[in-house]
Amino acid sequence: MLAAVALALLLAGCSAGSAAETAAPATTTSSSTTSTSTSTSTSTSTTSTTIAPAAEEAGPAGLGQGDSGPEVLALEQRLDALHYDVGDIDGTFDKVTMYAVMAFQKVHGFGRDGLATDAIVAAMASDPGTHAALAPQGGPNRVEVDLGRQVLFLYQGGTLSRIVPVSTGSEERFCSEGYCRYAVTPRGAYSVYRVASGWETGPLGDLYNPLYFNGGIAFHGAYSVPGYPASHGCVRIPMNAAEWFPTVVGNGWPVFVSNGVGDEIVPPQPEAPPEPVGPMPTITLPSALPPRRAGHARARNG
Repeated sequence: MLAAVALALLLAGCSAGSAAETAAPATTTSSSTTSTSTSTSTSTSTTSTTIAPAAEEAGPAGLGQGDSGPEVLALEQRLDALHYDVGDIDGTFDKVTMYAVMAFQKVHGFGRDGLATDAIVAAMASDPGTHAALAPQGGPNRVEVDLGRQVLFLYQGGTLSRIVPVSTGSEERFCSEGYCRYAVTPRGAYSVYRVASGWETGPLGDLYNPLYFNGGIAFHGAYSVPGYPASHGCVRIPMNAAEWFPTVVGNGWPVFVSNGVGDEIVPPQPEAPPEPVGPMPTITLPSALPPRRAGHARARNG
């Protein structure tokens, strides 16, 4: 009996710890004996067998918040190598790790639950880590926001530095300060013009370490950064990213907001200087003016 239990637990593999995945062993056997009242006793045995549900019915195995150990450490190391923000690489699957997994899921079109299933881990292993730039002409230092995939790409020195999950405008109608509009994060080319430290409170809520780049629209830390657009127009980033983001990105940094690959944003070009004017014709004056005629003098004085 104990051997059967141990075997079933071993076959269950690595899981997120759900009760369904650690159910009863695959087979249980029970025996019962009955006796007749005659002088000759006859014993019969009956056996009942319970088959565990198929593995896929119990849900995908994977790593999630609260897990720890070498598997999580390897996961964090791989995410970091692929430029996702995992925070401390310490073998603990915390909220920062969850956001990094979610960012990977967003980039590659997986479900956005932040759970590192076997399929996600396998995709990470085969990911070459290359990404098509949304604004390849945007300069060596820039921020690209992909509205479709809900991530931002941070470039430093012409190289991709970090990929961070975001939540942008929900495109839902809302009313504030006496008028109504839609929650939109407009696409286009902008630049950061003001960086604030700490919490700022606006008419639509609190913003942590905001970096404004388009009127009242800013990157800012938020406690809630879901896998879908949910803001009033700002670009929400996780709180851990909001701690280091303003130390890298500053005033004047280009920001490109795009609908995704294929929607390249071209940075505004500086106005061309006016075309040079050709040399002015040279006018040569005579060295001495001719004397006035007397008739002309009388006419002026008349």
